[in-house]
Amino acid sequence: MTTVSQKTVKQLKSENRDYFQIAISVDCVIFGFENGELKVLLIRSDLEEYKDHWTLLGDLVKPDEDLESASYRVLKERTGLMDVFLEQVYTFGDVSRHPAGRVISTAYYSLVNIKDHQLRLAHNQLHWHPINEINALAFDHTKILNTCISQLQDKIMEHPIVFNLLPEKFSLRELQSLYEAILGTKLDRRNFRKKFFLMDWLVDMNEVEQDVPHRPGKLYQFNKGRFEGENTEASKHAQVV
Repeated sequence: MTTVSQKTVKQLKSENRDYFQIAISVDCVIFGFENGELKVLLIRSDLEEYKDHWTLLGDLVKPDEDLESASYRVLKERTGLMDVFLEQVYTFGDVSRHPAGRVISTAYYSLVNIKDHQLRLAHNQLHWHPINEINALAFDHTKILNTCISQLQDKIMEHPIVFNLLPEKFSLRELQSLYEAILGTKLDRRNFRKKFFLMDWLVDMNEVEQDVPHRPGKLYQFNKGRFEGENTEASKHAQVV
């Protein structure tokens, strides 16, 4: 019978020294919606190699942190936000993605209402950037951003995850504008409204818009009650609206 040789943790680390020198990081992709545009929160890079470049909000994971704790720490330290839901999207591990060495990063995204959240926009030159105006980001952050946008696009017609981007009361015009900004395409007005009424995601507030330059539309709210008690992504997003 073959005997399996045993080794200590010390021996394991000694034999695989290079494997235990790989850094882990998190990157937070924070989406907002304003003036008919989908935006993302960016920060100026503090690395000389990426001078004048913008990056996503991120940091290395501390030795005593798990991934989720690190992502919420980054969000709180950089923006002051604490009451948002972060969803894990994907892990990026290209060998040359960071100039300092091997860094593997896990990306999270969140959706926030720009007007309802007081961000530390003066800290580290935080700035909301329209998605359509972003050319290139530092590191592989353009790839990370595009991956998060693709996941958002895949989900929004089947899962009510985007209502955090809107005010508490909104018109169907605003709702359709949001979906068009995320999908990057125009949607048929009649079909769009029919789909939402069939899904029962909206509550009619019996109110209309005030002081708008167009014909006032009816106001609606997200039907949170429809998802209460469900252990789903939709209910988690609804809890932090």
